[in-house]
Amino acid sequence: MAQESQNDVRTQLLELLLDKVEQDQYPSSTMLDLIEELVSPDEVEEYAGVLMAKLEGETYPSNSLIRRVMALR
Repeated sequence: MAQESQNDVRTQLLELLLDKVEQDQYPSSTMLDLIEELVSPDEVEEYAGVLMAKLEGETYPSNSLIRRVMALR
């Protein structure tokens, strides 16, 4: 039961952070680092989608975001 509770909290925190990254024009590297600590293999695609949307929306995309997406391979 404790494992399920921890997983629920992890999932809720991950979703909250992903929402904030989606809304923030320039998400902090700290927030992205936390997401990368929390994300499970099944959730990597969702995280990559959030980062790709950020990259697509910029004329001059951030090199650090590009590198983060590349590291998800």
